[in-house]
Amino acid sequence: MNPALTQFGDQMSHLTGVRAIMKDIIETLRAGQGQSFINLSAGNPVILPEIEQLWRDCTAELLDSSEYGEVVCRYGSSQGYEPLIEAVLADFNQRYGLNLTERNILITPGSQSLYFFAANAFGGYTAAGQLREIVLPLSPDYTGYGGVSLYPEALRAYKPALDVDATAHSFKYRPDFSQLEITDRTGFVLFSRPCNPTGNVLTNDEVHRIADLAAPHNVPVFVDSAYAPPYPALNFTEMTPIFRDNMVHCLSLSKAGLPGERIGIALGDESIIQILQSFQTNLCIHSSRYGQAIAARAIASGALAHLSDTVIRPYYRNKFAILADSLDRYMPADVPWYLHRGEGAIFAWLWFDQLPVTDRELYQQLKQYGVIVVPGDPFFPGLRDDWAHTRQCIRISLTAGDRDIDQAIQHLATVVTALYQPSLAAAAVGS
Repeated sequence: MNPALTQFGDQMSHLTGVRAIMKDIIETLRAGQGQSFINLSAGNPVILPEIEQLWRDCTAELLDSSEYGEVVCRYGSSQGYEPLIEAVLADFNQRYGLNLTERNILITPGSQSLYFFAANAFGGYTAAGQLREIVLPLSPDYTGYGGVSLYPEALRAYKPALDVDATAHSFKYRPDFSQLEITDRTGFVLFSRPCNPTGNVLTNDEVHRIADLAAPHNVPVFVDSAYAPPYPALNFTEMTPIFRDNMVHCLSLSKAGLPGERIGIALGDESIIQILQSFQTNLCIHSSRYGQAIAARAIASGALAHLSDTVIRPYYRNKFAILADSLDRYMPADVPWYLHRGEGAIFAWLWFDQLPVTDRELYQQLKQYGVIVVPGDPFFPGLRDDWAHTRQCIRISLTAGDRDIDQAIQHLATVVTALYQPSLAAAAVGS
């Protein structure tokens, strides 16, 4: 059967960003014919024993409780499961000195759905036909933002400034405030902190400057805090969530060990929350109440925040250190490769300046060595400039074993050395 699709149907029936790449990765793994691969592409968090046990314990408590039937056998409020709402509000108000009420929170089926609600409530065309843009102030950013709007032309990303330490083979992206524009044509602003894919953490000053630019135009600023404290607390550098009247703080419990339950949490201005809640009610009623019920227990007890600090963060921070050490030991010193500063999240981001091939060709060559990474170009959604940098980066997952990471970097060094060898030889002759 080949039914006719609407414009929206055609758009939403195609995979975008990394999801299109993952299709090729899955097919590669299935067709390996006995070849073993070191998979550095995974976005799934590692199943850490302490975290799995927490969710087992919370599930056992739910099963033994009198509320089990009410949780799984009945519909609930579209705003969310009341004990989870109470637990999150109590924790955030105490932890950050806030005065949030039940009117400031919404539980969604994952944070991706939250950005879909926002993108189509605040971005796109107004009743008068004016396009309201979705501004990504720092590119690259989460690839999923590329598929959330029903109007792709609404997405606008801005090139960053690059802070490079050539000697240390290190760099960091920073917002370029000389270029960033937030105007009456802006529907809302969106960025991740810490950032997937780069691990970048915008400074407090940078966040406030973005919010200051948005405030005069009554533009909400959504901060994707899927890797932020207090859970999963995947920040390797000191950071504190920032709350302002025009900001919506967006959490996810996926990297805190519950990706299968799809739980997102939005905290913000009452009027914004009400719009998002209405959108959710019309679309899917509410998020999984089972997931919300076990999350309520983990948050209210303090166990989730404690394990985030003592288990989740140290695990991935150590993985990044192993990766950085392997890069220092194996990568050629005369090649212009740069590792983005590891400030958070579960990925590392590598930039190869003047890369002789594209990122996708590098991805294909690495597969020949049994190493799977993710090409960087899907992480620049909404960027309208033709920038060579977008084809010079790869994302590496920190979810592999220590030996696999070390071996994969050895293979990466072999491939990169061979790629740059002709240009390095030519430069040596010219000098």
